[in-house]
Amino acid sequence: MNLKQLIDDDRAVSPVIGVILMVAITVILAAVIGSFVLGLGNSVQQTAPNANFQFDYSETNGGDYNVTATHTGGSTLNDQNTGLVSLNASDGPSKAFDLPVTAGTSANLSTNYGGNVSAGTTVRVLWTSQNGETSQALATGETPS
Repeated sequence: MNLKQLIDDDRAVSPVIGVILMVAITVILAAVIGSFVLGLGNSVQQTAPNANFQFDYSETNGGDYNVTATHTGGSTLNDQNTGLVSLNASDGPSKAFDLPVTAGTSANLSTNYGGNVSAGTTVRVLWTSQNGETSQALATGETPS
């Protein structure tokens, strides 16, 4: 085979590549249009901010505990990214944080604020999105037994 024959050869794979590209474009367009028609494009959920909390437990005379949760770092929780932040105990008492919650902000479950917490009770800081559709525990702890 000589060089002139290789250069003048009109055979090519462009029709095959063209068909593959057209199929790929059609599949991508169908997926995008289908997601908007089915409403999947509007179901983006708000994600929980990354915030750290520390729990402090002080025992009362009755054997229950005063629980304090303090924001120790991470994201600031404010009106733009939060609907509600609260300190909750699994046995009932609850206290909402005042927004904005920045480093050093704390909430307390005690006799004056929601009630004491029993020994061995799970406590957590719950974050709720602005629209109320999403909630997540930002921190979890347990009172001493």
